[in-house]
Amino acid sequence: MWLRRVPALLLLVLLACVSASTAQSRQPEVPYVPTDDKVVAEMLKVANVGKNDVLYDLGSGDGRIVITAAKQFGTRGVGVDIDPVRVKEANENAAKAGVTDRVRFVQQDLFETDIREATVVTLYLLPEVNLRLRPKLLKDLKPGTRLVSHNYDMGDWAPLKTIIVNLPETSHTVYYWLVPPAGTVR
Repeated sequence: MWLRRVPALLLLVLLACVSASTAQSRQPEVPYVPTDDKVVAEMLKVANVGKNDVLYDLGSGDGRIVITAAKQFGTRGVGVDIDPVRVKEANENAAKAGVTDRVRFVQQDLFETDIREATVVTLYLLPEVNLRLRPKLLKDLKPGTRLVSHNYDMGDWAPLKTIIVNLPETSHTVYYWLVPPAGTVR
């Protein structure tokens, strides 16, 4: 009698494996576009990062924001990206820069990542992703945590600062917020 249940049990196990595999291989919602070094410098400047900070870069790509913060300011950091190719590249870049003792890069869904340790969060995502992420940022981050976004705002949540970075062929916008006390912004 239990033999009849084996195919059903096997099917459940296979479905669980496929489901787990699909979560790990989800396609990025945001295309990879590296942030220019001048924009990185402005993002870190407006956030006033320092050696006591823990910077989380959500959608970290090749790791340049986290690596630059570690190299120039002694900041500890975590880069989160769903693309395993970008995570591998970021870890290689961290090794070349000699900052693997202060930074790490993980392949995770940024909506599921534990970001409570962050004192600074940087983003270069799309507007609709920022809006979907906003409730998590406001819920998980401590009041006073600094948020910096490259090119895209947070809808009706007005930034404290907006900075234009002019490059030879284009200009970029850097937005800056502080996480307010719970319940102040939705």
